[in-house]
Amino acid sequence: MKEIKDIKLFLFDMDGTLYLGDRLFDFTDELLKTIRASGGKYMFMINNSSKSVADYIKKLDRLGIKSTYEDFITSSQATAYYLNKHHKGARLYVCGTESLKQELRTNGFEVTEELEQVDLIVMGFDTELTFKKLHDVSKLLLTIENIPYIATNPDYVCPTEFGSVPDCGSVCDMLYNVSGRRPLVIGKPEALMPILAMEKAGYTKEQTAVIGDRIYTDIKSGIASGATTILVLSGETTMDVLEKSAEKPDYVMESAREILEVLKNEH
Repeated sequence: MKEIKDIKLFLFDMDGTLYLGDRLFDFTDELLKTIRASGGKYMFMINNSSKSVADYIKKLDRLGIKSTYEDFITSSQATAYYLNKHHKGARLYVCGTESLKQELRTNGFEVTEELEQVDLIVMGFDTELTFKKLHDVSKLLLTIENIPYIATNPDYVCPTEFGSVPDCGSVCDMLYNVSGRRPLVIGKPEALMPILAMEKAGYTKEQTAVIGDRIYTDIKSGIASGATTILVLSGETTMDVLEKSAEKPDYVMESAREILEVLKNEH
């Protein structure tokens, strides 16, 4: 565990950490500017595969935060990386949004709804979910023995201003009840996303912190990658959840505002 003042690369979860739904936390803009002014770097590390990086850039712009493609590492990008490494050329059935499908097409994959042509199933956070997609994935899982089955992320819920809505992990649980199969998860809590971010930014695990509001995704991925971990209580996790968790973060904060306060006091 490093002191926060010694961290050079900050990998931020977004929803519940830097904003909630469409409400930017009042410290976020100053926090990001202060990190850069102090010679550090930040990236947005996102499990939500319903939007492309271009969509996130537009959303942040609406919230008053300027960003570029290089500022992001998403579960969609990590999934494309994994597929190109292990299943290059596979024809995909994607239970996900058009944004996710386009991300995978851009990375060289054919996306098909012709079930007899499918080599591999990809599950994402599908805000365009239909019963037909659930029917198709159920049929593939039950009729094609050992078909590779991958999920971009295991999150059970996605936070909103009014509470939560079902995320990819909840849909995967539905399909487990049908098929008895669990997908291979690519995004947080696995180590791949923070490792790719470190490689992209040119920093070591000793120089990196993972910041997020979920123990079972954000914090576990940081622990798995060897980075310093900072849990914020501005999103999903409560103190009761933290106390019951086997995984403990290096730091616990009411919000990421406390990171800003540390950095401001150092300069």
